[in-house]
Amino acid sequence: MPPKKQSEFINAVQEAAEQPIDQGVLLSLVGYNCRRAYISIMPVFEKRMAKYQLRPVDFSVLSLLKANPNINQKRLSEAVNVSPPNLAILLDKLQQRGLLLRQRSPLDRRSQTLALTPAGLAMCSKAEKTAGDLEADATAALTDDERAQLITLLQKIFLA
Repeated sequence: MPPKKQSEFINAVQEAAEQPIDQGVLLSLVGYNCRRAYISIMPVFEKRMAKYQLRPVDFSVLSLLKANPNINQKRLSEAVNVSPPNLAILLDKLQQRGLLLRQRSPLDRRSQTLALTPAGLAMCSKAEKTAGDLEADATAALTDDERAQLITLLQKIFLA
């Protein structure tokens, strides 16, 4: 590169380095903003749930089972959007930890119903409290009304 072009290039790079990054397009996208919020919340979630050895999907399953005892695997699979084979593996691990029970459905012997054990119920209650606290911390910049509105608007997208 000729010296003059090299000098112009160096100046252009220096000028770019001093300018704020234009994120205008990205910040106008719902998905980008959701992902950025997720990225800031998930490490805190994972850190606080480590004492329970729960991943987000494990927590979701336990919370759904607490609120919906004796549901079958198919309905749970649909609720958490996890394929039946992957859910079966997850349920095996939770059952091995003594957190849930599987029983044959009295209505359809081919399916199983799921319920939390007393240990699973106790852990889930503590984990839900932890999740509530971390959500309050993560959304501290929002008023209660803003937080409720955000949840309502996000649900409009995925529950539609």
